[in-house]
Amino acid sequence: MKAVAVTPGKPNSIHLVDLSKPDVDSVPYGRGVLVRVLKIGMDATDREINEAKYGAAPPGYDFLVLGHESFGIVEAVGDQVAHVKPGDYVTATVRRPGGSIYDQIGTSDMTSEEVYYERGINLLHGFLTEHYVDDVEFIVKMPRGLKHLHVLVEPMSCATKAVQQAFEVQRRLRVWRPKIAYVMGAGQIGLLSTLALRLRGLEVYTLARSEPPSLKAEIAEALGAHYISTQQTPLNELAKKVGKADLIVDATGSSAIAFGCMQLLGHNGVLVWTSVTGGRQHVEVPSDKVNLDWVLGNKLLLGSVNANREHFEMGIKDLALGEVMYPGVIQRILTTPIRGLDSYPQMMQALMAEQPALKVFIEVAEG
Repeated sequence: MKAVAVTPGKPNSIHLVDLSKPDVDSVPYGRGVLVRVLKIGMDATDREINEAKYGAAPPGYDFLVLGHESFGIVEAVGDQVAHVKPGDYVTATVRRPGGSIYDQIGTSDMTSEEVYYERGINLLHGFLTEHYVDDVEFIVKMPRGLKHLHVLVEPMSCATKAVQQAFEVQRRLRVWRPKIAYVMGAGQIGLLSTLALRLRGLEVYTLARSEPPSLKAEIAEALGAHYISTQQTPLNELAKKVGKADLIVDATGSSAIAFGCMQLLGHNGVLVWTSVTGGRQHVEVPSDKVNLDWVLGNKLLLGSVNANREHFEMGIKDLALGEVMYPGVIQRILTTPIRGLDSYPQMMQALMAEQPALKVFIEVAEG
């Protein structure tokens, strides 16, 4: 069967490879689930792996199959699988356990080990192929009524986790009622973070460089947020006008913005970094001022990466509620369908364009 892969460490090495179709019995103890891939979402992570910024092949291979945002239909299950059956729509988590205590209790996104295993990213093949098999522990059933949102579940799980983790750590304050949130960036994670925050009742300002009118601005405002172009309104002016944020989610992939927005956070606030840059940029920050403000203001910086099964299930609930609260809005994120695995050059062009598509996804099969 076909798969789309890269040669880690070699820039612009994306190519087709041929793999054997997996067998449901390759997972021991009757826990296997065989999935026929229908759609795979692609994002900046895939682009950066193809640019050789990071990523590693599984042991015994000189290539890494891409794709970590999956949507498919179950074809077969092992005899110990109960919660999914053939014909069910499913997605799959991305991170896989190592050996730490966190890995063993189902929170592999919190692993304490330096080496991590992520499908399509590091040391494990991804989902950009025709079929895959995985342990039922990592298979998440999707409601049939959300099939039109397909590959958005994985990025939604990351956005939901980022917001949930902020609330979780702020239990230290006994009472925390955030009112104002800034979301830095209006890509898929930024817009889905906007959704998660709006569903929790916050006044949300979604910031990006591009000036309205634009699709990103329309989606953010349709979710009840305020879209702010930083070309028109500098960050310090926004903070003076509406107040500093109680909660900031950075989803820009820019270290300059990630560090810069530290000065926009109010007392007892949380700044969540969700993106990585994979680059070597150096930025200057007013470190003494930041240190003073953060210590005296009891402020918190939180890194949030990937998501475990619980966050996937929470993300699906957020998508379902979002469909009720803002009908038809979320689907507008899915801008750029590309038909077939053979069309990977067009996929990469869309990801590398000067103005990258909001959401690129590969239609692998009908279903």
